[in-house]
Amino acid sequence: MNFVVVDHPRPGIALVTLNRPERMNAMAFDVMIPFRDALEKISNDNAVRAVVITGAGRGFCSGADQRSAGTLPHVDGLTPPTVALRAMEMLDNVVLSLRRMHQPVISAVNGAAIGGGLCLALASDIRIAADDAYFRAAGINNGLTASELGLSYLLPRAIGSSRAFEIMLSGRDVHADEAERIGLVSRCVPGEDLLDECFDLAERMSRFSRPGLELTKRTLWSGLDAASLEAHIHQEGLGQLLVRLLTDNFEEATAARKDKREPRFRDRR
Repeated sequence: MNFVVVDHPRPGIALVTLNRPERMNAMAFDVMIPFRDALEKISNDNAVRAVVITGAGRGFCSGADQRSAGTLPHVDGLTPPTVALRAMEMLDNVVLSLRRMHQPVISAVNGAAIGGGLCLALASDIRIAADDAYFRAAGINNGLTASELGLSYLLPRAIGSSRAFEIMLSGRDVHADEAERIGLVSRCVPGEDLLDECFDLAERMSRFSRPGLELTKRTLWSGLDAASLEAHIHQEGLGQLLVRLLTDNFEEATAARKDKREPRFRDRR
């Protein structure tokens, strides 16, 4: 059985589905390794302009698989501490691979996003939830810390520190309507409309300039890391100048508005 399925539901759009519904798409290595590999392959596929990620069945991703972690490759002869380090590194790379993708990434959160599943959603650029989805920072409930896979970095930046502290320290569920209200997701929609909503958004984005879209994604993420406004504003300006001076996109957008038509961005002069 393929635990990760890649489809192309519309031109220029890749749909990546975690496909282990009987375990609510838990993060066993047998799921996460092909997921990471699929992300890296799609990122380098220049025919793909936007990516949607979802889960099969009633869950988006239920976090660590507490029944069986699966098989971690390349650990023969290693002691348990080193195996644990390699496992952590592999899972960290899944989150980082999402963030580094060239294309915008939309998480279509179709159900439970628990622990590491919440981290995967937060590592995406945009989150849209089904109306019966919910989120949980589950580590604290399991006698561990709630801080994992970048959660204590990403969640406060998404919803603010006070809400992040409360959610991570309480281990409570955040349902879709609250998630929309606090900005954890862009919006929640009926479950039957979820993928079409995400595809429509992906299709809209895919019509824009490729470097314009990619540079916007990069500067949004780098803005979260920026030490100062002054440092970040220069980076934004350089990206804007790159597209303005090396393409005729601005002239095409102006002409398209005048002609009352959709622009055709060529990303070159």
